[in-house]
Amino acid sequence: MRRLWRLLTPDLVAPSIYAIRWDALRARGVRGLILDLDNTLARRDQPLPDEALRRWLDEARQQGFAVCILSNNLEQRVQRFARACGVPAVHSATKPRRRAFLRALQTIGTEPAQAAVIGDQIFTDVLGGNRLGMVTVLVTPLPGREFIGTRLVRLVERWVLRRLVPPGGPPA
Repeated sequence: MRRLWRLLTPDLVAPSIYAIRWDALRARGVRGLILDLDNTLARRDQPLPDEALRRWLDEARQQGFAVCILSNNLEQRVQRFARACGVPAVHSATKPRRRAFLRALQTIGTEPAQAAVIGDQIFTDVLGGNRLGMVTVLVTPLPGREFIGTRLVRLVERWVLRRLVPPGGPPA
């Protein structure tokens, strides 16, 4: 049971991607970022990135981080968004399965210990990243309408998070 709790525990917690400190990632040896799309980078109903996200992605690259979007969503949604961001992407990922994470790592040219997974769900993003030994960053989901399956998982996730992450969580 301890192993399962450890696999579900994020290394860092942040209210949004914009609160993540580059130096905190670098201090952990991170050179690459694997980013969830829906409810992390953009609302599920937002077809293209906004200007704030484009600037954040530009800053990430200027800071020396390689970037890849990794999403369970379908090819059309993910590739359109990724092209507009100017970053590569892996779609239909079936997170937390390892295969898609390994494809994303190959895309950005890093080993698991040199990558951070940033996402809004512990059962997909955090679990998948921790299974491979990546740094995991849990962000608060963006507001908006969610897929029905996600809404159900969020109920269990809230229960688990209350037991895993102290109020405020480890800062990102």
